Amino acid sequence: MRKILKNGKVITPLRVIENAGVIVENGVIEQIIEGGYTEFQDTDLVIDVKGQYISPGFIDIHTHGGGGHDFMDGTVESIIEAARAHMRYGTTSIVPTTLTSNMDDLFRTLDYVKECKKVKGIPNILGIHLEGPYFSMEQRGAQDPRHITDPKKEAYTQIIDYSNDIVRWTIAPELPGALEMGRELAKKGIVCSIGHSNAIYEDVVRAYENGFHLLTHFYSGMSMVKRINSFRYAGVVESGYLIDDMFVEVIADGMHLPESLLKLIYKVKGPDKICLVTDSMRAAGCPEGEYVLGNQSTGQKVIVEDGVAKLPDRRAFAGSVATADRLVRTMVNVAQVPLTEAVKMITLSPARVMRIDQAKGSITPGKDADIIVFDEDIHVQFTMIRGEITMNQMEENLS
Repeated sequence: MRKILKNGKVITPLRVIENAGVIVENGVIEQIIEGGYTEFQDTDLVIDVKGQYISPGFIDIHTHGGGGHDFMDGTVESIIEAARAHMRYGTTSIVPTTLTSNMDDLFRTLDYVKECKKVKGIPNILGIHLEGPYFSMEQRGAQDPRHITDPKKEAYTQIIDYSNDIVRWTIAPELPGALEMGRELAKKGIVCSIGHSNAIYEDVVRAYENGFHLLTHFYSGMSMVKRINSFRYAGVVESGYLIDDMFVEVIADGMHLPESLLKLIYKVKGPDKICLVTDSMRAAGCPEGEYVLGNQSTGQKVIVEDGVAKLPDRRAFAGSVATADRLVRTMVNVAQVPLTEAVKMITLSPARVMRIDQAKGSITPGKDADIIVFDEDIHVQFTMIRGEITMNQMEENLS
């Protein structure tokens, strides 16, 4: 049976197509239809979106949890429910992300993520992103200092050999052994990111040459221009601007980065090199209050207030409580970015970083039918994942 979304505004990487729709069959996008399409079949499920936007599903490549659950809580249920919470806000593909932790918690999380990749009715779990434990202590932010260390080949090889679901790893490249680790990850097709790093420009250049092509949560947990023996050196932030081909993650929750920096990043990097990410902790989609960052039993207490998570002493943020729709709204309403480009930053650009753009990231015939519908205020009404409807608040529009 074909599923047809009609009477909408289809967002492509280049434009918005008015009075248009999408035909889906066998889980794949078959065709974009325009104008007065009339070739309906008796068996078609036709959904009238009534002038709303038809968009590729959002791809969040950095999130720690949501809906009251953390991906490191140590249960299958917590991973499923955290992923499902993000699906309600338009995320159709997700990369669960760890924090620095003990090895037991890490291996348990790897086991449960593998199991959850088979579950239907939730966002595509693309694999897991390991954030740490190979970080600069000075740039650790909310990462648990008890587990921060330098990369040792025996240790990270053990982790890589344990699971083939690792698709990203964030590392401080200035640490001893980090460049060798980057080369090993590149050989295995694992996306290597720079984060929680006190590197200078020269370190970042070497890292780029050894497989590091993404900056994790740009501006957060990374060095800026600084003095060493009286001389000024560019830091990781400046390196992100200087290296044209370097991708950057942006937490566009309206809290981590002000309007001026969002506009600067967009002006310099452009939509093709920006990936919007939530970097959300368990409180995404929940009321403000006290929560735990990471494993419910062994993680750190944080306070959610003012629309963001903070360490108890308020010296640093401890992740966001954003959902994907909020990121797009912030870029459109605050940074004044065109809708097509804001959407690209959370669809096609992350798909390219994760090397899945042949199947995901845009409404293109032959790609997976990961599709969402949202209104003028970017409130998500409908999600479809590989052709299966997983949320529909427009039931009355079915025919």
